[in-house]
Amino acid sequence: MDPATSMEDKRPTSASHLEDFKKAGDAHQVAERGQVATDIYGHSLVQFDPKAESRLRWKIDLYIVPTVALLYLFCFIDRANIGNAKIAGLEKDLGMTGYDYNGVLSVFYVSYIVFEIPSNMACKWMGPGWFIPLISLGFGICSLGTAFVHSRAAISGVRFLLGIFEAGMLPGIAYYMSRWYRRSELAFRLSLYIVMAPLAGAFGGLLASAILKLDGFGSLHKWRMIFAIEGIITCGLSLIAFFTLTDRPETARWLTQEEKDLANARVKSERVGTTEVLDKIDKTKTLRGILSPVTLTTSFIFLLNNITVQGLAFFAPTIVQTIYPKDTVISQQLHTVPPYVVGGFFTVLFPFLSWRFDRRCIFFIFSAPLIMIGYIMFLASTDAQTRYGATFLIASGAFSFGALCNAQVSANVVSDTARASAIGTNVMLGNVGGLISTWSFLPFDKPNYHIGNGLNLATSSCILILSTGLLFWMKWSNKKREQKRVDEELAGLTLQQQQDLDWKHPSFRWRP
Repeated sequence: MDPATSMEDKRPTSASHLEDFKKAGDAHQVAERGQVATDIYGHSLVQFDPKAESRLRWKIDLYIVPTVALLYLFCFIDRANIGNAKIAGLEKDLGMTGYDYNGVLSVFYVSYIVFEIPSNMACKWMGPGWFIPLISLGFGICSLGTAFVHSRAAISGVRFLLGIFEAGMLPGIAYYMSRWYRRSELAFRLSLYIVMAPLAGAFGGLLASAILKLDGFGSLHKWRMIFAIEGIITCGLSLIAFFTLTDRPETARWLTQEEKDLANARVKSERVGTTEVLDKIDKTKTLRGILSPVTLTTSFIFLLNNITVQGLAFFAPTIVQTIYPKDTVISQQLHTVPPYVVGGFFTVLFPFLSWRFDRRCIFFIFSAPLIMIGYIMFLASTDAQTRYGATFLIASGAFSFGALCNAQVSANVVSDTARASAIGTNVMLGNVGGLISTWSFLPFDKPNYHIGNGLNLATSSCILILSTGLLFWMKWSNKKREQKRVDEELAGLTLQQQQDLDWKHPSFRWRP
């Protein structure tokens, strides 16, 4: 039987379902547990009022985004402020020499990588409304504790603990926001908090400069004040978040019942065969999220990109120091700010365009050449202005991948469990790139850092090749899926077995 004929044979059932939902007057029926929002072909069974959706989306934006953005801003500052502390005397005071600084950075990434997927599954189990403020408080305390270390061993221990708490932050917020937004909307909303990474570089430089102008903070002086003041701010924000962060639409006191139903129904309407937005954790769906071809490829792209992003965060002050060696420490700190501001603009621009076009792969392909050109400039020239200009291009191309990659893996699975594990996998592999970045700029390679710049040119070139290949593979795979006979492949399967198929469901289509 022809697939098109098979689909036509089933359409009366879907149409009658659609009429039933229209008669209900709203999305309440499909919002309930046990009700599907799509037919077996993935077509939505309910129509939504665009104006009502727009009002709901704006309301969610105002209540959700500012809190997670502020938490992530200070999360990234607490992670990267060691770069500012380094040129303010941290190495000398702690007796660090040679590769000691690189080793301290690496310790953070060991725990950060190991706890990535477990943290995101714990986030799903506990609920993001409690989990995210809790780990925020944890890394705020660790940052504060860094102000009181007096040896390399002590700072390594604190950085290890910092990695445990921060492991759940980026994937946890990405997973949390996937509970509220459609696939096409997610990349831009993720960018609104991920933009805090480049802004943390800019704001962190300004804040460090301002703190270093103080004579002292209690008994603390110089770089110790940076960790203490920024850690206290993070602790304060996390305590506020315990009261302001809403776990999911059903628990949002600021939504009416009709808005709660709409929030659930519109997310469910994009998930073929799904009867509940928040399913129970099970092994099959967890592995579907981790082992999806799109998850694995996108995660490797994120790994390559993070070698650049994290390297820039940790070594931007050092790189600027080699470009402007005669400037004061405060002047060198301030020179790290403008590239981050420009990078922040592109961090929001590319995901915004991704939302409008509902595409992500094409923006991977657009971004990679910007990074490549920046590192070619570093390798080809020793002129200070040229090398400083290169940092702007690199920041412009690199920072948008955080939002785009997490949105990409989220868009290409079905269940909530698979989404949690897919995002956790993406960020885990991304942080392997962060670990590599800690060894990309080595002391013997300065002032021109040919090894570090050559490595980053190679990674950005690989991103361009992989992104192009992924785009063509997804289009090819979707054409093959069009030939499948949905009724025959689903015959004899229970509803639970159909849901466990996730991205292997015959009606599922990759979303490039």
